[in-house]
Parts: sequence; structure tokens; C-alpha cells
Amino acid sequence: MKKFKNKDLAARLGVSGTLVSLVLNNKADQHGIRKETQEKVWAMARQMGYFSSHEEKGQITPHDEKPGIIGMIVPSSGNSFVQSITPYLQKSFHSIGLGFSIITKDPDDQRYDRMIGAFRKFFSGLILMGETADDQTIRTLRTASCPFILLEKSIKTGRLSTVNTDTAAGIQLVADHVNKLGYKNIIIATDKKSAKHDTDAINQLISALTEKGRQVNKPVVVEFEASLTDNEYYFNQIEQFLRPPFRADIILVMHAELVYPVMSMLRHKKLRVPQDIALISMEDGPGFDLMFTPVTCLKKPVSGLALKAANMIWSEIKNAGKGKFKRQVNLPPSLEMRNSCGTL
Repeated sequence: MKKFKNKDLAARLGVSGTLVSLVLNNKADQHGIRKETQEKVWAMARQMGYFSSHEEKGQITPHDEKPGIIGMIVPSSGNSFVQSITPYLQKSFHSIGLGFSIITKDPDDQRYDRMIGAFRKFFSGLILMGETADDQTIRTLRTASCPFILLEKSIKTGRLSTVNTDTAAGIQLVADHVNKLGYKNIIIATDKKSAKHDTDAINQLISALTEKGRQVNKPVVVEFEASLTDNEYYFNQIEQFLRPPFRADIILVMHAELVYPVMSMLRHKKLRVPQDIALISMEDGPGFDLMFTPVTCLKKPVSGLALKAANMIWSEIKNAGKGKFKRQVNLPPSLEMRNSCGTL
């Protein structure tokens, strides 16, 4: 590997060699260097082999501390977003000599509360994904001065470091595309278990679809109920919207996991996608491009989210969870065009 030189890194970033030296020697805060600038220096240093050169010399890097493991608490290991972002996070942390582990939230609240209290012993820092970032968990981690950030979770009160997909930007992309295609009768599909968490996003979606100047009927929201085994959904309530007088033109599915049963239901009812009814998923899912009718979907900026999350948790670890500087980062998604929406 080419020898790492501070001046090369400084030239890449367009900053001074002194600034690079201060950041890499953990003296940036003493000299008032912005956190965002520090993150850029650390990220580029990793790409240029800074941590690898330390490892070859047997030296300890500034972020190499015990226990040296980053933990990510997730609602479910089967979540498609968890599966897609994990390789990027593993690569980011492995490149600087840190371990990475995923913990699924325990459904037993009392047992989970005891686990939270012990996390500080096993992890240098934590990433809380989605609904795992509840008030109780946040309070416990703050009390223990455990470094943590939130991923795909927005909070209205308090100052915490968060990394999120820009939901509003994604909703606008979908609304503009639906309007461009001329669809008027729209079903927004979710499931009862997720409905309470989807309320804000669904309201934003309805508002974007029906904003002034758009010839769209008020969308219908359908909450599918899962069977006891969670392997099947009851679709009785959608029947009336698949035929006149409403006769849906398109279904907007809020979650990737719901796309597969919805597509199966439509096929069972002999409705072709997109010839009889179009479909767009508000989340990307594994195999969407390989389905009989490839699914148009919003794609999260997974690599960007992973990089930002890695940089931000490093900053929290360096400040021992007590840093006053908190950042809220929102990255826009993209709309992946495939056959199901009727475009191609």
C-alpha cells in the first residue's frame, strides 16, 4: 500500500496540512475545527489507507479503544433495510479496526431494559434504528454516557445526532411521477401493525398527491390485517376499491414486505400489473428487479447513510457521548423506474 502522507490528504480536500494533522491527532476540537470538516478528513483518511498504515506498523489508531465494537439495535433482523445497509456499515467499521454487531430488540420490555443497562460494557457506541430509539432507551443511554446516534428515526424534542432518508423528498418524487402518469384513483396500502408509525408519512403523501392543480381524487388508505402466523394478509377490505365506482388505477405500498403478498393477491384476482393496475413501493426490497413484473420503488441512499452514520458515531465516541455538537442529516432517496408503475 502506498505510504500515507498528510500533505496528500490535505491536497485532496483542499485544506492545510496543519488542519489534517490536528484532526488525525485528536486536537481539532481544541482549535475550533468544525465537526463536519473533521468527518470529511476522517472519511478521506480511511479511503487513502491511514488506518491500514497504522495497522501495518502495529500502532493504535485514534479510534482504537476497548471494547472496540459498534452495536446496532434493530427492530427486526429480517428488515430489508437492515439487510441492505449492514455490508456497508461492516466495511466502514472494519476499515478502521472496529467490530460491528447487530442486536434485535427484545420484545420483553423488562428484559430489554436490563440489556440496555449492560450495553456500555460491550459496545464503544450504539446505532439505534427506527422504533428501537424509544424514550426509555435514549434516557438510559444518556444516563450511562453511552455514545449513540439514531438511524432512520426523527425526533421532535431534544438534540440528538440523527441520520435519515429525506422522507419528504421521496414522497414528492412519487407524487410527481404518479401525476405525470395521469393516475387519479389511488390506494395507499399499509398493514395494521405499521399503521400507527406510518401516519405522518401517509398524510404527507396524500397532501402531495392532492396539492392544488392536480386532478386526483382523494386517495384511499387501506390497512391490511395479518393472520396469526404473520404469513398471510386479509385483503377483503380492498375488494370494493378494485372495481367501479372507485376502480383504483395504482397502489402505493408503504413497506417492501407488503409488496410480495399484494402482488400475489392481484395475480390471484387475475389483475395484471401494470396493465390493469399499477404499483409503486415506497421502499426497496430484495428481488424487486427480478419479479415477474419488476417493481418501481424508492431507493434509500444506503451507502451515503452508512458513511454518515459511521462518521457521526466516531465523533460521539471521541466525545465519550457528552459532545455538545449534534447534527441532523437528511439524504434524498431516488426513484427506481421499473415496469410495475406503467412507465416502461
